[in-house]
Amino acid sequence: QVQLVESGGGLVQAGGSLRLSCAASGRTFSSYGMGWFRQAPGKEREFVAAISWSDIITNYDYADSVKGRFTISRDNAKNTVYLQMNSLKPEDTAVYYCAATRGSVATMTPVGYDYWGQGTQVTVSS
Repeated sequence: QVQLVESGGGLVQAGGSLRLSCAASGRTFSSYGMGWFRQAPGKEREFVAAISWSDIITNYDYADSVKGRFTISRDNAKNTVYLQMNSLKPEDTAVYYCAATRGSVATMTPVGYDYWGQGTQVTVSS
């Protein structure tokens, strides 16, 4: 079993920055593909960013709405994945969820993930 715990959410003004963290339990964290999703009230959960790799390359994927503003990264020594969010907009307001897949390839759809965190609220004021 893998447990994921997100932190770092909060209230920020438009144009500001936040860094979300997702701490994972489990000795095989380094082999998991990891993703961030978000869900706003009344909307479906949507993909934000993902990081996956093989022995050759690390691959990053981003939703078009966050490209150039958000950066996903991971620190395997700390069993943690991060989401650096810059130039935040009111439309970024949502609960942000961290997710892990036992496969090394992290997809852009929620169904591709095996484990989920409890979520952390991000609110961007205008």
